[in-house]
Amino acid sequence: MKRETTRRKPDTTRLGYNERHAKSGITAPLPEIETFPNQYKGYEITIEIPEYTAICPKTNLPDFGTITVHYKPDKACLELKSLKMYIHAYRNLGIFYENAVNRILHDIVTSCRPVWAKVTGTFAARGGLRSVIEARYPQP
Repeated sequence: MKRETTRRKPDTTRLGYNERHAKSGITAPLPEIETFPNQYKGYEITIEIPEYTAICPKTNLPDFGTITVHYKPDKACLELKSLKMYIHAYRNLGIFYENAVNRILHDIVTSCRPVWAKVTGTFAARGGLRSVIEARYPQP
């Protein structure tokens, strides 16, 4: 006899997490990522940003990591100084790793409309755990 199961939402409130924590930083105003016209086709760009930092919205402790942006430009390339200022704006922002990586990808895609892009966040160990988060455009 087959037993029916229903999927329940996890009870994160017992852990002290709530919707405010989950959405923290997603819509915060950040500096614009500027671009410049691409002069060539068919190549890839990898940018490594080893000094990413933000604030955990739950604990208010700092999070540290490396953000790697890998993309194939179409008509525009990311301007590096504005990208650096954009990433540095996360310094005082309360945002979870997963949201940060997805937000960075979204903002990069909005800025330069690449053929494809991948953002990887490799975060420093905290409490014995190390996280690597990847987001891709277009989604596979």
